[in-house]
Amino acid sequence: MMVMEATVAQRLQFSTWIDSEKVARRPSSSARCSQRLKVQNKLRVLVAAHLPTSRVSNRHRHVALEVSCSYNKFPASTVESGNFQTPFDESLVLKNKAQAIEPYLNGRCIYLVGMMGSGKTTVGKILSQAINYSFIDSDTLVEHEVGGTSVAEIFKLNGEGFFRDKETDVLRKLSLMHRLVVSTGGGAVVRPINWKCMNMGISVWLDVPLEALAQRIAAVGTGSRPLLHHESGDAYRKRGDSYANASARVSLENIAAKLGYRDVSSLTPTAIVIEVLEQIEVFLKEEDGHARITF
Repeated sequence: MMVMEATVAQRLQFSTWIDSEKVARRPSSSARCSQRLKVQNKLRVLVAAHLPTSRVSNRHRHVALEVSCSYNKFPASTVESGNFQTPFDESLVLKNKAQAIEPYLNGRCIYLVGMMGSGKTTVGKILSQAINYSFIDSDTLVEHEVGGTSVAEIFKLNGEGFFRDKETDVLRKLSLMHRLVVSTGGGAVVRPINWKCMNMGISVWLDVPLEALAQRIAAVGTGSRPLLHHESGDAYRKRGDSYANASARVSLENIAAKLGYRDVSSLTPTAIVIEVLEQIEVFLKEEDGHARITF
């Protein structure tokens, strides 16, 4: 069945008084009035806005404005059209996207993979609430298996090999469960057997720029990041290749570019979760062969 989408343009027109300095200083527009109007304190502005409504994206949209200015008996001065990005309600977008996708997950677990400091726990908790799943941190389960000993202490007392064995045991048990969002340890991707477990569900790679990761880790300290003291830079590069095996990739740089941000630090966790759902949607459609799933 072919689904046709159409874009409907709406036109809104209104008149208002604004401060001329605000027109001149607004960096996100290309609006300019004539010099003799800008010397006045107030401008009468006629705004005609074209408001497109489309199903292509709920994340953000641009509004084309045609503006004319006049003051007292001065003739109107045409202002160049500009594109103004309108804000969107992240919580509403997240709710709608989650409701659309959740039925097609069929209860499969979602495994979040990524470097330490990539935000797996924060994103995982918001994601689990949105799709009515439970949230699990695999490192926390490993700690529980070892009598409450912290990951850092496990590495110190028992070594990495012991920790990895426990991690695999935990992932094997989780692979038999349903309706879980699992935040995995940063090194869970190094063992092929772990991928076999995670492939029982859907894996999502949170791809965060190294500079942003370094800033996050520096902010919280390295005490809870034992691998920073046990592995070389080569190990991190090899791990980066392993992340690419995930079912879906969520690039924070791509999200920032789409939303018009210069830095990924400007992104909200909710915006990242929305992208997670969008990438899961892409994966589900590819997995299904575009045959039955329509969001």
